[in-house]
Amino acid sequence: MAKGSVYIYAGDGRGKSPAALGRALQAAMEGKNVVIIQFLKGNGSMNSDFLRRMEPEIKLFSFEKTVENYEKLSEEKKQEEIVNIRNGMNFARKVLSTRGCDLLILDEVLRLTEMEIVQVEELKTMLENREETDVILTGVKLTDDICILADEVSKIETVKFKVWE
Repeated sequence: MAKGSVYIYAGDGRGKSPAALGRALQAAMEGKNVVIIQFLKGNGSMNSDFLRRMEPEIKLFSFEKTVENYEKLSEEKKQEEIVNIRNGMNFARKVLSTRGCDLLILDEVLRLTEMEIVQVEELKTMLENREETDVILTGVKLTDDICILADEVSKIETVKFKVWE
């Protein structure tokens, strides 16, 4: 049985999540099922009528309960959200173990490892059970431990050019 591929979109530039969404649209056009799980973005994007219209081919999940970004929360609220984030990771494991989709996108999961909410070893174990499901991981910071998990790494960075007069 063939293993699915792991792709990483990382870096300090804008466009990692949109790139992953583009891959989701491409997969859906090919008749594949996609699951997107967003982390650390609050639940604001869950209210998008556009994203809801993409179902059932593309399903979007966020397990966080607050609309605010994680960094803006009080320590007490952060602890509550960590429980919700862990539930999102458990759901991702279930999706992979049951082959619940052809493409799984874990949006901002690399920030979870950076913040030590999720350990790299935990992510590695989950990815080893992906069977033929392709997985996309997004986030800012790349480490060697993260890079070796992937078949392909795309580094997205912002470059500013001087305007010539």
